[in-house]
Amino acid sequence: MSTEDLCTALIGLTAEELDTVARASGQQPYRGAQIAEWLYRKGTHTIEAMTNLPENLKSSIDATYRVGRSHCVVERRSKDGTVKLLLQCQDGALVESVGLPYADRSSCCVSTQVGCPIGCVFCATGLSGFTRNLTAGEIVDQVLSVQEALNRSASEPGAMRRIDHVVFMGMGEPLLNYDATLKAVRLLNSEMGIAMRQLTVSTVGYVPAIYRLARESLQLTLAVSLHAATDELRRRLIPGMARWSVSDLVDACRAYVSQTGRRITFEYCLLDGINDTVADAEALASALRGVNCHVNLIVHNPVPGLGFHAPPRRQLLAFRARLEDAGIVVTQRLERGADIDAACGQLRRREAPADASLLDG
Repeated sequence: MSTEDLCTALIGLTAEELDTVARASGQQPYRGAQIAEWLYRKGTHTIEAMTNLPENLKSSIDATYRVGRSHCVVERRSKDGTVKLLLQCQDGALVESVGLPYADRSSCCVSTQVGCPIGCVFCATGLSGFTRNLTAGEIVDQVLSVQEALNRSASEPGAMRRIDHVVFMGMGEPLLNYDATLKAVRLLNSEMGIAMRQLTVSTVGYVPAIYRLARESLQLTLAVSLHAATDELRRRLIPGMARWSVSDLVDACRAYVSQTGRRITFEYCLLDGINDTVADAEALASALRGVNCHVNLIVHNPVPGLGFHAPPRRQLLAFRARLEDAGIVVTQRLERGADIDAACGQLRRREAPADASLLDG
């Protein structure tokens, strides 16, 4: 193991922690704010690039710390502009992240774990198993890396894109990596200037952590991957959350709404012949009665070998109509990046394919 491997990553440290780094090197605390600017606003990859820091401070930091940015192994671009990155962490672990450019904003989908322990039967991520949690720095690094990728492909030279919406919907279950996820949320808000309401944390329904998150009273958006309205079906689709009933989960969501005043989003992936009937819609409407929420319908994206398919459009429309008849606000996710396996449920860490474009990162 090299000396660099033993060094602490700067990325992932708060402004207060960076103040401590500066003071430990005999500098005034304001130097910490300068380091934070380089890390989170300018996205530097090296300590040497921090040109407004004195050389003795850079040398002192360099002896103990590294910036900690990932290496971009593969970058794939969809015909719709979506970008998917395969990023290699400092220890060699691989994670995928997605960038979605729109006319008026730029969004990023980040992973919180290397692999996933939940085992949702229709999702690609769990096929590779679970390796470890990501650090807060590794989560924030994904946003910076996606921002760099979107700017590499900007149609107007000099028109810099900044990520202004982040969804924690990539590989892994964010609430099983609670501390790192919440630290990343706070860093994205305080250091990168992304509004709290533009940060969405998704969960398959880890009930204890939903109550814990409610007590934080943050104004982020909580998205709950429900996918079934009955206990029996949900246990089949999401075996890793079998301990909690649908009722347990909905009760936790009610508590979240009560504590934060924020509306819950329930994600529901429609699977042909599995959970897509009008009767399923009626059961869902009944389960969510009285909850301040909206339902986001997701048409299943194909994953080779899993055997699930999207329902016919008429089935989707009938399902949606039944929910709306029950007074539930319904949206349908506009899927992007399916041609590069970047859509919902398709992220899966892989080695670089032979035809992929390799970057020096």
